[in-house]
Amino acid sequence: MDPVIRYAEAEVPTEYGVVRTVVYRVGEGEPPEEHVALVIGDAASGDAPVLARVHSECWTGEVLHSRKCDCREQLDLALRRVSEAGRGVVVYLRQEGRGIGLGNKVRAYALQNEGVDTVDANRLLGFADDARTYDVAASILRELGVRRVALMTNNPAKVQGLVQCGIEVVERVALKAEPNVHNAEYLAVKARKMGHEL
Repeated sequence: MDPVIRYAEAEVPTEYGVVRTVVYRVGEGEPPEEHVALVIGDAASGDAPVLARVHSECWTGEVLHSRKCDCREQLDLALRRVSEAGRGVVVYLRQEGRGIGLGNKVRAYALQNEGVDTVDANRLLGFADDARTYDVAASILRELGVRRVALMTNNPAKVQGLVQCGIEVVERVALKAEPNVHNAEYLAVKARKMGHEL
């Protein structure tokens, strides 16, 4: 994997308080691959585990407020918890649609509208159930001085991915959003087929 490079950093006032926004670049592509760490407080201080979330971009949920997923609610809840704790980090990875990209995610939505579930839609398009990787997130956490985390996730594969990349996950913190009529089956499929702990 190419090393992550800290490219830009600024404090941004938000509804969660002042968030230190650190942009990382990976690789030499044009345009470069960019990911973001949203840091509140001194994430690297002490030996105590840092409250953290590794969150994958969800344009449909975060921009359109799509009701088909729980991504926006999870991001909001994670930032609120970090703000309340006064210390923590949310690593925001640019890997839309469980790693298949926005265009393919919308193609998968079209299949879902025909009755195919979220996992089978990915498979019909020739993709893995979940194509995300966590090496970049682990590198960003290490660059921030974070080695031990209390990880906000419902996804055991995310815990395993970070551990395999050298980040100690001392606790998994549930991050549950209320289901709605549009995403209840989607969440059930994630629990049934992908092992998410909902």
